[in-house]
Amino acid sequence: MSEIRFDNYDYEKSSADILQENELLKKSLVYMRSELDKYKKSPALIADVKGFHKGKPLVKINNSLFMVDLLEGINLAIRDKAIVEQRSLTVIGKLESHSGTGAESFMVGKSPCLNWEDIAGNEKAISELKEVVELPLLKPELFKQIGINPPKGILLYGPPGCGKTMMAKALASSTKSTFIEITGSEIVQKYIGEGAKLVREIFEMARRKAPSIIFIDEIDSIASIRTGESSSGEKEVQRTFIQLLSELDGFRSLDNVKVIAATNRLDMLDDALLRPGRLERQIEVDLPDDSSRLNILSLCTGKMKLSKVQLKNLVPLTVGMSGAELKGLCTEAGYVAIRANKDSVTEKDFVSAFNKLYPEARNEYKVMFG
Repeated sequence: MSEIRFDNYDYEKSSADILQENELLKKSLVYMRSELDKYKKSPALIADVKGFHKGKPLVKINNSLFMVDLLEGINLAIRDKAIVEQRSLTVIGKLESHSGTGAESFMVGKSPCLNWEDIAGNEKAISELKEVVELPLLKPELFKQIGINPPKGILLYGPPGCGKTMMAKALASSTKSTFIEITGSEIVQKYIGEGAKLVREIFEMARRKAPSIIFIDEIDSIASIRTGESSSGEKEVQRTFIQLLSELDGFRSLDNVKVIAATNRLDMLDDALLRPGRLERQIEVDLPDDSSRLNILSLCTGKMKLSKVQLKNLVPLTVGMSGAELKGLCTEAGYVAIRANKDSVTEKDFVSAFNKLYPEARNEYKVMFG
């Protein structure tokens, strides 16, 4: 019978490794079970509280009204957002306003960091805006003394890139107002009634956070001239539009809420939107003239390092360009200088930038400045 031999082995170390591995496996098992429990739980629903009956809340979910139970300790009011358990529809909590709703996502915040000094050109449009929006918010007593009501809504119209959004932001800054920015197409929702509901929530939020400015860009996407025949999608756009009209001149006062809309297509807008009591003041924001273009170029190049640049020489080159195009020209001129490894920008760089951005335009200027 052969003798059995055992090699030297650190049994104590092996036992410690096994215990450590066992602890890791236990922790992994607990974690995986907790993750599995999450998958087993049904998601909660968010419902609108519409009223109460015999102490029970009436909530609306997917256009259906339900009378449900309420857990103790939860205080609800009409128009609150209730957190509802999916199976029994019991209210298990309340969604606070700061938790983020559809309307909250459009709020840019209090007083955007943009001042009137940051805008050049369109002095006439700016003057009108100050008169019909800024003055009523800063000095409402003047209008009470005279006995008139300032306009609720203003329409800015004109070519794209001329500063309509910047003007609205500067107004919010000068009046220390909450700025709510919307694009018309964003408030048109997929399901019936959701767009109108979102419009209502946006105006309710604006009233809560007043003074407020609601800026609706591309208003023509929801307020174009209505026709007799329409698809289901167009009908939903019309429902959203009708809700917007209702908010503008409905029974509820807008108080310190001003609505500023912008469009590039004034000819497409429904007349119902432009009548007195709604967007009753229309202000044109046109392409800048020679003097305005010089001011815009001066503003855009304020932080650029220029070398013997006479901005007035660039004015004839930029006829018909918008403020946004002028800013893009200055940026491209900076890139031209960087590509040439220069530490400053020259007039020739501006011409090169222009020729690159607009190769088919104004051939007579391609030989400017040698």
